[in-house]
Amino acid sequence: MANAQPTDTPPGTLADVPGWFPPLDQVLFTWFLEQQETHAVRGDLLELGVYLGKSAILLGRHLRDGERFTVCDLFGSDAPDDANQAETSKSYASLTRQAFERNYLAFHDTLPTVIQGPSSVIPAHVARRTCRFVHIDASHLYEHVQGDIAAARDLLLPEGVVVLDDFRSEHTPGVSVAAWEAVLNRGLRPVCLSTQKLYGTWGDPAPLQEALLTMLQERTDIGMSVQWAAGHRLVRAHARRMQPPPFPHSRHYAPPAPETAPVPRPAPRTEPSRTQPSRARRLARDLLPPMVTRAVRRARAAGRA
Repeated sequence: MANAQPTDTPPGTLADVPGWFPPLDQVLFTWFLEQQETHAVRGDLLELGVYLGKSAILLGRHLRDGERFTVCDLFGSDAPDDANQAETSKSYASLTRQAFERNYLAFHDTLPTVIQGPSSVIPAHVARRTCRFVHIDASHLYEHVQGDIAAARDLLLPEGVVVLDDFRSEHTPGVSVAAWEAVLNRGLRPVCLSTQKLYGTWGDPAPLQEALLTMLQERTDIGMSVQWAAGHRLVRAHARRMQPPPFPHSRHYAPPAPETAPVPRPAPRTEPSRTQPSRARRLARDLLPPMVTRAVRRARAAGRA
C-alpha cells in the first residue's frame, strides 16, 4: 500500500520512493538476506507486486553474481478478472512501469527481469526450485494470494524464505485467510511476524528462529515476544520508535547545503553623554592649572549665552 503519491523527481534516498515499507521490515529483509549470504545459500530473488520499487530496490542490493532478480506487476495492464481490475484501479491507478524503472535505476545500474502481467504467469518465467527469497505483495484477493503462495512453494529452494505482505490488515481479509490456510494445511511454517508481514519457510524454521531471537534481543528499538499456536512457534516483532536502517543514496542525491554562521553585526557606536564630561574634558580638568581651567569654563559659558 502506498504512503505517498509518485512524483517525476528522481529519488535521492530510499525514503523518497513512495510505498509502504516500514523500517522494521527493511531491517528484517536485510537480516534474512544476509543470513542466506552468511550460510552460502544461493538462489534467485522474486517479488510479486512492486508498486514503485521501494522493497525491490532493497532486494536488488543483495543480488549476487550468477543470481537473477525477477519482478512481476500489472503496471497498468488489464487484470485477469473484474475484481482484480477494480482493486487495481482503486489502489494503483498511478502505478506505471516507467515510474518503477526510473526509481530502480536511481539506485542500480541495471533493471531486474520485469514481467508485466498478472502474478499467475510467473511459473512460466521462473523455474521451479530456483529462488531463495520470494516477496508476495500483489493482489489482496483470496484466490490470487492462494495462487501466489502455491507458486512460491514450487519456486523456492527447501531453505528459501517467503514473505507475505498485509497478512493481518483489516482491509485485506483475503490475504489473512490464504496465509493461515497455507500455515494450517499447506506446510508453510512461520519464522516471524512483523506488524505487516509474515515471514515463513517450507523448510525447518528452527535455525532461523534461534538466530533471529538472538538478533532481536540485542536491539532496543525492536520489541519481541514468542507465542505458540497450532503447534507453530510464532516470533512476533514490533518497532519501538525505530529509524530506517542505513541505505546508500541514489545517484541523484544532493546533500543539503551546509548552514553558514550569521555574520556578526558591528556594535552600534555610542555618543558621549551630554550630562557626563568627555574623557578629554576630564583630562584637561585634571592636568591644566586651575586658572586656565576657570578661563576655559568662562569662555564656554559666554559662547552658550
